[in-house]
This record gives sequence, structure tokens and C-alpha cells, in this order.
Amino acid sequence: MAGKIVLVTGGARSGKSTFAERYAARGGRPVAYIATAQIYDDEMKERVSIHQSRRPANWPTFEAPYNADEAMAKAVQSAKTVLFDCLTLYTSNLLLAPDAPTDREERRQSVLNGIEKLLARAKQGNCDVIFVTNEVGLGIVPDNAFQIMHWRENTVMWQGLSIKR
Repeated sequence: MAGKIVLVTGGARSGKSTFAERYAARGGRPVAYIATAQIYDDEMKERVSIHQSRRPANWPTFEAPYNADEAMAKAVQSAKTVLFDCLTLYTSNLLLAPDAPTDREERRQSVLNGIEKLLARAKQGNCDVIFVTNEVGLGIVPDNAFQIMHWRENTVMWQGLSIKR
């Protein structure tokens, strides 16, 4: 029987990751961590360093800016809890991937396929999977094509998480 899927959401820098880490650590079960961040500047380097410093040494970390489904397949086999941080960054990574389709609809479908594969792998293990994501749907609708696509794909992804489980 598959474990449960937990979605931790909130605003940027609202403490989602810290909450998710504490939630994952409850009960002392083995935890695997899937990290999706890519470091492009000093601010992100600092944020990643802070996240790394909080994680216990016995939590195996899978770096997965792309193909997170492959990391998830390994993580669900090695732990009783998997912490995936974060779906919003992962969606951005897929949208901006060097090999992403240039056609908007093909790109959208590629992102949705990536998320579907990730969720399918999350359900294969007998463990709990905690997904961290940023809340992007409570504000105003973005005013440019990329932000609208990012906003739309995140909302579709969240609906998939809540409906398909």
C-alpha cells in the first residue's frame, strides 16, 4: 500500500521548507531529500547552503533539477519518507530547460508529462512523500507570457496532486 502525499504550500520564504523538514523528521523514520534548485547567483547559493545545513547527515540527497521522476524512483526505495523541495522550482526548471520545446503547447505538455511521471513514481513506494511548493495562485494573474505559463502549470500540477491521489 502506498503512503500518503502531503503538499506543503505558502508564500516565498514563509517557512515551508523548515516546516516540511520537521514534518518529515517526525517519528524518526528514514528520510530521503530531493532537491530541485539550481544555483545561478549568490542569493540562491546562500539559500541552498542554509537548506543543506539544516538537513541531517543521514538524509540521502538526490539533486534533481530535471528528471526528478528518476530521483523519486530511487528515493522511494531508500526511505520511509521523501521530501521533495520544491515543485515550483521544478516546474520552472522544466519550462526553461535547454531542451524544452519551443512551441508553447508542446512545452506545456512536456511539463505536464514530467509532473505526471514524478507523481507516478511517488506512488510506487510504500512511503510518505512531502511536496513543497510556492503559492502562486492567490495574487493577481501575471502580465507576461512566461509568468502566465508558470502560474497555469503550477495550478494544474496542484490540481493533479489533489485529484489523482
